[in-house]
Amino acid sequence: MNTPTELPLPSQSGRKTPLVYKVLIILSIMSVIAGSLTGVMTYMNVGYSNTFLTDWLSSFLSAFILIPIGLLLMGLITKFVEQQMPNTNEHKRNLIVGGIMACVMESIMAFSTTTTNIGYSTSTEFLSAWLTSTLAALPLGLTFMVIMSMIIKPKLELFLKS
Repeated sequence: MNTPTELPLPSQSGRKTPLVYKVLIILSIMSVIAGSLTGVMTYMNVGYSNTFLTDWLSSFLSAFILIPIGLLLMGLITKFVEQQMPNTNEHKRNLIVGGIMACVMESIMAFSTTTTNIGYSTSTEFLSAWLTSTLAALPLGLTFMVIMSMIIKPKLELFLKS
């Protein structure tokens, strides 16, 4: 019986992975996460209507601009957690970093999405819509966080080093 053979990773064959592949992987992962979360947030802000797709797309593009800030924050938070918890298991540190990142980035994306969809008509309406969209997307964000922290991040770090 024939067993499928795995293709060697570029690092295994002595070649470095091209930077464009690394960028495309990061952008695709972030697109799925940002797209899903802004979709939930847009739905919570304006509901489903004929303009939902354009409302979501403008929210997604606004949130997509925040990705470099998120990557910078993730690096800073990771270093901070490593300094504060040097003897803690890496999986636990990844979960802590992921939980902090989920809450911080969801709050920022909800702010961006609510600003795009609702605007600042009244502070009470804005705050209510922001809180509703943040809390509605939180379960999805935490699910992404567990998957990213425990499965994808370790493999992604190896890939990015290749």
